[in-house]
Formats: sequence, C-alpha cells, structure tokens
Amino acid sequence: MRAVDLDHREFLQLEAGTGLIHFAGERALLIDAVAMGLLRKYLVDGFGESAARTVLTQFGFAHGWRMAEALRAQFAWDDETEWARAGSRLPTLEGLCCFDPSSEGPLSKTGALMSASYEAEQHLLHFGRATHPSCWMLSGLLSGYLSCSTRREVFVLEDRCLAKGDAACHLLGRTREEWGEQAADELTFFDEHSLSDALAVSLKRVISTLKAAEQKLHHHHRALSHLAVDELAPLGLVARSAPMRKVVDLARRVSKVDATVLITGESGSGKERIARLVHDHSNRASGPFIAVNCGAITETLLESELFGHARGAFTGASHERPGLFEAAHHGTLLLDEVGEVSPGMQVKLLRALQEHEVRRVGENKSRPVDVRIIAATNRDLSAAVAAGTFRQDLYYRLKVVELHVPPLRERRDDVLPLARLLLEGAAQRMNRRITGLSPAAADHLLSSPWPGNVRQLENAMERAAALAQGDRIEVDDLPEDVQPGPALPATTIGTQVRHLADIEREYILAALALNGGNQTRTAHQLHIGSATLYRKLKRYGVLTPRRPTLQS
Repeated sequence: MRAVDLDHREFLQLEAGTGLIHFAGERALLIDAVAMGLLRKYLVDGFGESAARTVLTQFGFAHGWRMAEALRAQFAWDDETEWARAGSRLPTLEGLCCFDPSSEGPLSKTGALMSASYEAEQHLLHFGRATHPSCWMLSGLLSGYLSCSTRREVFVLEDRCLAKGDAACHLLGRTREEWGEQAADELTFFDEHSLSDALAVSLKRVISTLKAAEQKLHHHHRALSHLAVDELAPLGLVARSAPMRKVVDLARRVSKVDATVLITGESGSGKERIARLVHDHSNRASGPFIAVNCGAITETLLESELFGHARGAFTGASHERPGLFEAAHHGTLLLDEVGEVSPGMQVKLLRALQEHEVRRVGENKSRPVDVRIIAATNRDLSAAVAAGTFRQDLYYRLKVVELHVPPLRERRDDVLPLARLLLEGAAQRMNRRITGLSPAAADHLLSSPWPGNVRQLENAMERAAALAQGDRIEVDDLPEDVQPGPALPATTIGTQVRHLADIEREYILAALALNGGNQTRTAHQLHIGSATLYRKLKRYGVLTPRRPTLQS
C-alpha cells in the first residue's frame, strides 16, 4: 500500500462495548480542538511563550515518534519519500491539519504546504494575529515522525503560518547540519535540557508573581483587620455607628422599590456614596449611574445639560445632543445640590418628573425616559419652601423617601474605621508602606469636630500618607486644621451630679482655649452667636476690659 492510499477508516477502530478508540493500532483520544487551544493559552499565560512552545514542540515530537513506530509495525516501505508522504498523510487523517495527498512532505526541496492547521486556528482565536509561526506541536510531530522513520535527526520548522496572516503554513524539514546557524535558536526548542531551562525561568517568574500577590494580600488583610466584618458597606461606606447603620439599612430597603429619594446632609458627609448604594442594590444596577452638580451649572446650561438640545437651538449648538435624562435611561440620575436650582428650572424639572419625558431645548416633541431620580442637598429644603425659594410641589415630588446622612461628628464610632480605610487607599496610591495610626493620632482624630466631614478626613489621610516619616501616622503628620475638640467635662463629682451651668462654663472655656482665644471661631463651632458667646464670657469674668490708648 502506498502512503497516498492510507484511509482513516482502516486506521480508526471504535470499540462499541467499551467506547475505546484506536488509531493505527494504538489507543487514541478524542479531544476538542478548542480545549487544546485553551491548554495552549493556559501554558502561555502561566509560564510564558518560550516554555509553552518548548512543551508543545516536545509533546508533538513524542507524538510523531509514536506514530512512526506504529506504522513500522504495519508497513515495510524502503523508499524514504514514501515514509515522508505518510508523515504528511497521518496528521490529515487525525484532523490536525490538511496536506495535499500528492505532497512529498517537508523533506522535499520546496517543503510542504499545510492548510487548516488547528494550532493556527486556535492561536488566532485566543491571542489574535501572531508575529511568529505558531504551529509548534505540528512542527514537533513531523520532526518526531521523520526522525524515527528515517533513522536520522530531522527538524521541521515553519517559515510561513496562517496565524501570521499568510495564505498557508509552509514547513521545511532538514537535519541539524543542513539548518546550520540560521536556525540555531529555533532548534533549541527541541533540546531536552531546554524544557527544564524554560520551566525553571517560568517557575521563577511564577514564584515572583505569587510573592507579590501574597504581599499585596497581606497588606490588604492588615488594613482590613481593624474593621469588623459587618461595619463595611459597599463602595467604602463605613457603618459601625448606630446612626449610619440606620441610614445604610434604609437605603438598602428603598433601593428595592423605584421611588424617588431625597438625600440630605452636610457637605462632604457622603451623600453620593449613599446614592450609589441605592443604585447598586436596585433592579437598575446594570444601567448607568450619572451624577450632576446642579449648583455648579448656570440655569441655561443646566437645562441643556439635563434635557439636551437640538442643532441650532442656541449659539454654539452645532449638532443635536441628548441630555443626562436620556443618558441615564434605565438607570439612575443623581441631582446633587438640587437646592440650588433656580425657580424657573424647578418648573421644568417638576414636569419631567411627573410626565417621565423630556423635551430638548429647541424641539417641540417630547421624548419618554425611564430614569430613577435621586436628589441630594446640604440645604434645609423645608425652610426654603417656607421662604418661597423652593417649590413645594417639587419638594414633595423629590421627598418620597428621605435619607439623612449624619455628619461625621455625630458618628464617632465611624471615624477610626473610616480613617484606616482611607489611609489604606492613599498609601496604596502613593506606594507607601504605612501600617496604621499611632494611639496619639487616633485620639486626635476622635476628638476632632470634623466640620468638613468625610471629605476633610479623606484629605487629612492623604496628606498624612504623603508626609509620614515612619510606618505609622503620628500627630505631626496630620493637617493643622484637624484640631481636637474640647475635652468633655466630668458630669459628676463623686456621686453628685454637677450643675449644668458649671458644665457649660467649663466646656465653653475649653473650646475657647482650643481656638487660641478666637471668639468668632469658637462661636461657630459651638453653633451659637458671637454676641451670645460674648455675654457668657463676660458673665464668667474672663473678658479683660481694654486699656484706653493715648492718641498722639
């Protein structure tokens, strides 16, 4: 029988009872081509391209050698050309690639053209266009087969490849002497020691990567070990204190229904984080979350920003543009600082909320929108309604559910966990190794009034991370504006409760001393008027009359 007459129906045997498969008398396996491609990808990703190529080349060499040994048991060809043709025919019968049956194989002067290579196909699927020939296993297979069948060392290399974008793969088979120095680097993938060398290099890289990952995980664990499991909410929210736990719980509950939410609280207290929490726990989580600061945009621009505009609607409108209502379709739109919206804009906003449709500036038609509105403000909207600066109907349209975020000074239990979390993030961004806070710095943070709330704390931790000289934050690393509040006076003497007037006097004097005698700042921190503070200090007898000065 000639090599061209080889037929897979004669080579392939299926055992009906056991399901075993034999090819050319040897047990074979039926493996999915994509699975082989995934194995190739795992090898490249895990050990690098050189190690992956070495493994697949030598695996192919062993496979080809075994094929030749199986054929030797069945055929006694004396013609080397016939053995070479059979070597091209067998991979075709196995479904690995396609060779022209009349091809004399890679040992011919012109080499052999190969099409439909599964290796090239899988390389393109998992890696895209290659820069080098990629049929490593097939090159090794033909090399092993020809080396065994011809009883001399033959190496088949690829100079054109489908994975590179060539029309077909082209392979040439030559001995080591015939290849010479031009293929010295390529032939190293066939050497036995190259496998151990490549794996050793890859193993070092893997160990280095694992060590880096271990250090990173240890760093994270050290930062998170300060926090209880249940005090962290999504998006970096810290809710150890009872007031903040209540807000987070209510936010999660309201997220399940598509109601409008009004979030109130002082500037920097974390209103946008609560809004994101509501969005992420809602059925709109897969949709967009868009935030706009209404107080930072003028009325005319705000209308265009929210509702969009038609081409030519105003000077500079060179093309039509959808607004944020349309951009947030099937998602959530946060109207931050909604208390700053002008009366005229309030009317248009109310209409959009009631009708669930918007009209672009310069257009007459309305467009339906499916958007959940969350509004946020640091103003007292009920007082604004009473003063006539905010529409009552819009106020109640926004305030279906109100979430009040307490200021940081009212949730002292959150200060240290939040500070550690913010410090960890700042240290990572700056690539600083900081283990935490010193006891004195922690006490300093706990006693600070934090008028700027979480935003001020975040800035303080970022500055401290940048300026820290050691591996933990000291008091000197904190900003000057982070000042501890006055110490709380004792409420009892022995078993006797102290008079309220005595406690008030002691507290006010401590606050005044903390501010270096600055009465205006002290009054502001105590939330009383300057005149009130002056009268109290005069009654305490701590104000010294000014000495009259002589006019020259």
